[in-house]
Amino acid sequence: MSNDEFKALLQRFTAAAEAGDGDALAACFTPDGVYHDYIYGDHRGRADIAHMLRDLFHRDAGPDYRWEMFDAVCNGDLGYAWSLSSFTSQVPEFAGKAVVIDGMSRFELRDGLISDYRESVNGGVAMAQLGVAPERIAKVLARWGRQMMDQATTQAFLARTKGTRA
Repeated sequence: MSNDEFKALLQRFTAAAEAGDGDALAACFTPDGVYHDYIYGDHRGRADIAHMLRDLFHRDAGPDYRWEMFDAVCNGDLGYAWSLSSFTSQVPEFAGKAVVIDGMSRFELRDGLISDYRESVNGGVAMAQLGVAPERIAKVLARWGRQMMDQATTQAFLARTKGTRA
């Protein structure tokens, strides 16, 4: 995939996310694609990805959700972009609170579509903007830390001696 094709895919991806159009977002993925969301977990296949966006994410983020990608780069089968997103929480406990988040997105690409999507977002910033209690933030961040430690990539990294590379 060329850099221009990747940028076009990102435009479709973020437009679908902003619109809450689960089917359009899922169409950006291969049939076996995976969306790894830092809040809602892993979603595999187009039906599950569409469900995540429509029934979970947009339920909580609401109609003013915005997401823009910047500085997109692609080497053919791997792409990255930095992003900003914003929304007004619809979660009853935090309803009406505005949130702005920045993040880095990693896209594994196959046949012009996304086969694996991962993001790195500072969810602690979002929780602070929502007014989540510090004890709850600590509990969530501890869980995310455990999840990171359990990843095969993390385990392989830690198993290598300093100075060696994969």
